Amino acid sequence: MSLVCLLYASTISENFSPEDIKQILSSAERNNAKQHVTGMLSFNRQYFLQCLEGSRQQVNEIYHRIARDPRHQRLEILDYQAIPKRSFSEWHMGYLQDTQTLSELYYQYSPNDQFDPYTMSPEGAFLLLLDIKAEIQKALQTS
Repeated sequence: MSLVCLLYASTISENFSPEDIKQILSSAERNNAKQHVTGMLSFNRQYFLQCLEGSRQQVNEIYHRIARDPRHQRLEILDYQAIPKRSFSEWHMGYLQDTQTLSELYYQYSPNDQFDPYTMSPEGAFLLLLDIKAEIQKALQTS
């Protein structure tokens, strides 16, 4: 079965609480592992940018579950394509909290230093997630 990569953006709902991100990460890690889906999430208390990698069926099922989640608004698929290999195979859901380093990365791929995935090109959004992955790996090596 071939691999696909789905890249989407969404806006948090008005009733989103700080505990929701912990719950989302925990359930994503658990559910994605069961379905052999890997990926990366960027979140700044307003927007989500997420990449999901895996079989077409599994990625589609997860995306449809996300689309039904009332914590996500304005879902927009930025890119969806077949891929030869995974870019985020290390994690069922990689995540790095919003930091100064992320603001510097946002500036490289956005019109300003504010994270708004709707203003990014699909290629830029994906490259941002790859740079976040590199930051996580760098932090793990120094700890």
